[in-house]
Amino acid sequence: MQTKHFIDDPTHLVHTALHSLTLTNPSVAFDLTNKIIYRRPTKELLDEPKVSIISGGGSGHEPAFAGFVGKGFLTAGVAGTIFASPNTLQVQRAIMSRVPTEKGVLVITFNYTGDVLNFGLAAEKAKAAGVETEFFAIGDDVGVGREKGGKVGRRGIGGSILVLKIICALAELGGSLSEVYTLAKKVAGNLVSVGASMEHVHVPGRENPNSDEIIPTEEIEVGMGIHNEPGSHKVSATLPELVKIMLAQMIDPEDKDRHFVHITKQDKVVLLINNLGGVSNLEIGGVVAEVHTQLKEKWGITPVRVIVGTFITSLNGLGFSASLLKLDDTGLGQGKSMLELLDAPAEAFGWAAATRTSTWEADNSATMDREADSARDLKASHLSIDAQQAHTVLKAGLDKVIVAEPEVTKYDTIVGDGDCGIGLKRGAEAVLKELSSGDLPTDAVAFLNKIVPVVEHHTDGTSGALYSIFLNALVHGLREQDTGSSQKVDAKIWAAALKSARTALGKYTPAAVGDRTLIDALDPFIETLSSTGDVKKAAEAAKEGTEKTKTMKASLGRAVYVGAESEWMGKVPDPGAVGLQELLLGIAGAS
Repeated sequence: MQTKHFIDDPTHLVHTALHSLTLTNPSVAFDLTNKIIYRRPTKELLDEPKVSIISGGGSGHEPAFAGFVGKGFLTAGVAGTIFASPNTLQVQRAIMSRVPTEKGVLVITFNYTGDVLNFGLAAEKAKAAGVETEFFAIGDDVGVGREKGGKVGRRGIGGSILVLKIICALAELGGSLSEVYTLAKKVAGNLVSVGASMEHVHVPGRENPNSDEIIPTEEIEVGMGIHNEPGSHKVSATLPELVKIMLAQMIDPEDKDRHFVHITKQDKVVLLINNLGGVSNLEIGGVVAEVHTQLKEKWGITPVRVIVGTFITSLNGLGFSASLLKLDDTGLGQGKSMLELLDAPAEAFGWAAATRTSTWEADNSATMDREADSARDLKASHLSIDAQQAHTVLKAGLDKVIVAEPEVTKYDTIVGDGDCGIGLKRGAEAVLKELSSGDLPTDAVAFLNKIVPVVEHHTDGTSGALYSIFLNALVHGLREQDTGSSQKVDAKIWAAALKSARTALGKYTPAAVGDRTLIDALDPFIETLSSTGDVKKAAEAAKEGTEKTKTMKASLGRAVYVGAESEWMGKVPDPGAVGLQELLLGIAGAS
């Protein structure tokens, strides 16, 4: 493992690397504070707005993601620190102030928990603010199969760049948000990838690795992710032997655990070979030749396109990934096939297309700094509530959350990391303080909007992210119930809005009833309220759901990793479910 770097300060490294993109492509600008690279607001971009596409993730994967910003490609890329997702506020800033929103925004990232939660929350906040927004997480990896991937699903690795390239080309041609979003799902569903590496990578600024972090010299990790994550297994193999294993994982229909896409010799496919950052061009050429030869001779497949380069890296990872995209009809007509969109020109540092002379000679001094105006953030609705009654009811629930903090903390100390109770209490206290200051709106959407940012800023951890996403989605869910005529919000409207928010939350977490999470309390509450309209019965259903978590084996969250399960099984409920249960019981008791 190489542990020497020219720049050891990771913060300085990320900032300067992002700044460099404005030097190689004058049509992009840099928001240093939020680590956003975005297309400059040219006359063309402003006069003929198109669907904006925003992606991003941790740094260390260059040129992804900011390196794909430019005409014909991404509208903006948001960067985190090395191997860590950017936070929600960065992504929200990109959506609301750095890109055109008139035709809608697609927020698209790779399928990693931090990215899904932070980009997803920003997408829900944009929808809550009235911006037409869709979210999608790309998963193309087959190195980790269905059994090991579980509910999390496939990771996003090298082949994901093909999804970005194709949908961005469609957006550039004027495709609608619905068309771009649908195509993203279709392309990702036709894509398989697998990586391999001879070594883990060292992150600048971190201590030197322990011996157990080093892959033995004679071994290769098959299926390694882009953050040093393990794959399916290690092998001692020559390149031909390695390629044989990788292609089998992508194509062999007998491998039921990994057979995500059925590819035959009759299909037209695109082959992409991605350098993880540390393999010489000479060796990558040898890899390309070997993969192409085996595809043709072993599987009878001759790719219609072979794309090779350094697209999505793992710093200076000593490995590569191979991807196969099965071409399919987009249903969008002439000029918009997957292949035509893949071949369409693009001006982005990370893509093999030169920046045009006209772009260099253009006026490249403009910047985009569109501030989200309060009128759009707080778009009025026709849904009304009794603000004082709502305050009273909500206060009763929040008071119970605060009182329950010692109990929740005790449970979380046993099956988690001990911060759940404190985080929920901090958030509850902050909301109570906000509701006690100033006039309370009678507009239901505005009332909820008053609470949302408080929860975001004061509730920590995974629970904080889940509550924040859910509340933002609840704002959007309420807006969906607005018929344009004045109406008072009743149990039926709340139930419909809650169901909508729960559906949105499902995009960002695979948690379901039975997984021992707060969902075991939330789903029974929503279902019972929807069927009965009785908040007290709904709260009792949430309580029953929480009680059942005592005997559940955790499949998500920190409890998955906690040992000595026999010591707490049947005794300790899920802490997050307990916290939510207390909130709902308090609300029901005061309703």
